[in-house]
Amino acid sequence: MRISEQRKRERMRELQRMADHVCSLILISDYPEIDIEIEKSKVRERCEELYPDRMDLYEMIYESRFNRLWEQFRELSE
Repeated sequence: MRISEQRKRERMRELQRMADHVCSLILISDYPEIDIEIEKSKVRERCEELYPDRMDLYEMIYESRFNRLWEQFRELSE
């Protein structure tokens, strides 16, 4: 079964919203690290469901972004 272009875009937007949410949580300096890790795992799991053969891109794009934000905004405040 082919997925329509509209459905593909919806899936991409869903993943982007989830990732943006994690980024926002990282920027909220009093949000607990464990809760951020839980949200990150939700993004990873959803990406595995939607794009199981593209996890390398997930690592390159989202995990690197999360790590960069953590280093930039969390390590400075500790």
